[in-house]
Amino acid sequence: MKAVFLIVLLIALPLIGVILAGQPIDQYLEFPPHTRYVEHPPFSRPTFVMLGLVTMLSLAPLIARVVTSRLTVCGNVRRTRAHPWPWWGVVGAALTAVSWWLAWTRFEWFQSYQAFTFTPLWLGYILFVNAWTYTRTERCMMLNQPRIFVWLFPVSAVFWWSFEYLNRFVQNWHYVGAQTLTSWDYFMQATVPFSTVLPAVLSTRELLSTFPRLSAGMDRLPAFHIRHLHMVGWGVFFLACGGLVSLGIWPHYAFPLVWLAPLALMTSIQLVTGAETIFSATPRGDWRSLWWSALAALVCGICWELWNYKSLTHWEYAIPFVHEYKIFEMPILGYAGYLPFGLECLAVAKFLFPDHDKESMTPKTESSSQGDDQCFTGGGPAVSADHFREEVGSFIV
Repeated sequence: MKAVFLIVLLIALPLIGVILAGQPIDQYLEFPPHTRYVEHPPFSRPTFVMLGLVTMLSLAPLIARVVTSRLTVCGNVRRTRAHPWPWWGVVGAALTAVSWWLAWTRFEWFQSYQAFTFTPLWLGYILFVNAWTYTRTERCMMLNQPRIFVWLFPVSAVFWWSFEYLNRFVQNWHYVGAQTLTSWDYFMQATVPFSTVLPAVLSTRELLSTFPRLSAGMDRLPAFHIRHLHMVGWGVFFLACGGLVSLGIWPHYAFPLVWLAPLALMTSIQLVTGAETIFSATPRGDWRSLWWSALAALVCGICWELWNYKSLTHWEYAIPFVHEYKIFEMPILGYAGYLPFGLECLAVAKFLFPDHDKESMTPKTESSSQGDDQCFTGGGPAVSADHFREEVGSFIV
């Protein structure tokens, strides 16, 4: 019921904003969404500088914490021999490489299949990332939580369609090369690639959690206490609802709420109902879960933008005030949007699969022998100096 309630709010509230703004609803419900009806303001250097400074000042303390924190060496920790690279990981790497090559080339014999390279490319990526995690920990989401892993694909399709719907009200991106598709073809050719989003981000998150250096010190940030969580939940709920309504009224100014309001809405529902949220560990000073998720979405985001860049069917952006200094098709400040998106990926997994967070979303390092003590200071199990040097080296490579 909570999921249904969430979906109803995501659909209805932006439409209420459109009605309040006196705009016709029909254009927002067009499918496929080809009509361009939102005129975006031009680039504004003061706005670009201001938002850039806000982004840097928000991230600087966290980055400084990771860079300056030290991993503590505890005891005589040994590790087992790294597990051999599984055959399906090799298949994943090959599938990604071949799909990337075909996506960026224009062979006449491949024309009929040119638009379908995105899905095998990302399926290969998901296999590769799970294999890498498996070689480091002898565990991965694909093998150890197969039911949740499989369910993530259909959930991911619905999840990303919700963002496609919210984009109707701000029109920050659109697809090139899909104008000739029928409604059914558009739906099918979009739904299958959309299904890879959550598995890719959450698998990447699991892999990043095996590198303690990446989250060093993020488990020892200042603790704090929040009283009256139930009341806080209601406050966040009404703010999130107002944010979604504002998408239909002020799309030029409210567009960042496409990435923030759904997260706030999910979190508020969990707070009001007494459920755990992705922020439950932060009052204890442990921000690792959020950090891994944000980094994972950024890693996937860079890959999305890279592989999209020269593909036949691809997306392009129209971001108010900051649409300059592009890396691939994305304006550089747009990459900041991947950070809260990573939290949303984690939030929807916890919203629908609470047990997923307890097992596959806990810190992991390369497997150590039974009976050895491990401590989790500096963002992960402490290791010997040789092990640490080897781990950092393997990540850089």
